Amino acid sequence: MTRWLWLAPAVLGAAIATLIMAVLPPDRHVGSLAEVLYKVSPLVCAVLAVAGFPRRPGLGLGLLCALVVGYMGVIDTVNVLHVFAYAEAADRTAAFPELYQFMIFMNAFTVLAALFAYRLGGADAARVLKAGFAGILVMISGLNDLSMWVLGDWPDGRPEVLTWASHIAVFVGGPPTVPVAVAFCAVHLLLAAVVLALPVRRWLDRLGARLERGAGGAGRAGGGPGRVRPAP
Repeated sequence: MTRWLWLAPAVLGAAIATLIMAVLPPDRHVGSLAEVLYKVSPLVCAVLAVAGFPRRPGLGLGLLCALVVGYMGVIDTVNVLHVFAYAEAADRTAAFPELYQFMIFMNAFTVLAALFAYRLGGADAARVLKAGFAGILVMISGLNDLSMWVLGDWPDGRPEVLTWASHIAVFVGGPPTVPVAVAFCAVHLLLAAVVLALPVRRWLDRLGARLERGAGGAGRAGGGPGRVRPAP
């Protein structure tokens, strides 16, 4: 039964992702901490699902090939269509949120695909959880916002304020200046390193031992037999 528990976060994450991507209107701005948590929740669910996904050596290669085929056959094509739609839009300002939202989806897909490959390659649940949550911290660190500031073509010079980094603004109280964005990114990268160093495997082992003791105690309290007697 426990080997199917990964389906619960998988279904929940897929439902929230569908709501964000297909039901609600695209919006590249984040206005509150609750909205940040809401938009990150599909990633958290996906990490939990991947960590619990059963490792089956015989199916690993086939699943990875299916992942690549799905990316090249669907996601890459949809991305190109979004780029074309944005390029041909009469109002690019209004069209940009939809393109931006799909770009964020592709970033998440890339991180989760690498995590899934890591799991199929033999990583245990503890390592997958650490890599997954560290990856989420890197994604929301604003690293790509800073690289945009560094590598972008700015005819009037690089801006002093990263007005597009709305998720950082939620935490710092307004559009971040470059030093604030650098500090925000550094803190998140440090937190990612801390997550990678956490003794998650030890915690999971203790949790598993407690659950086993609880199940054993419940069985004894209910008078459950410790051994099944063969039928006469």
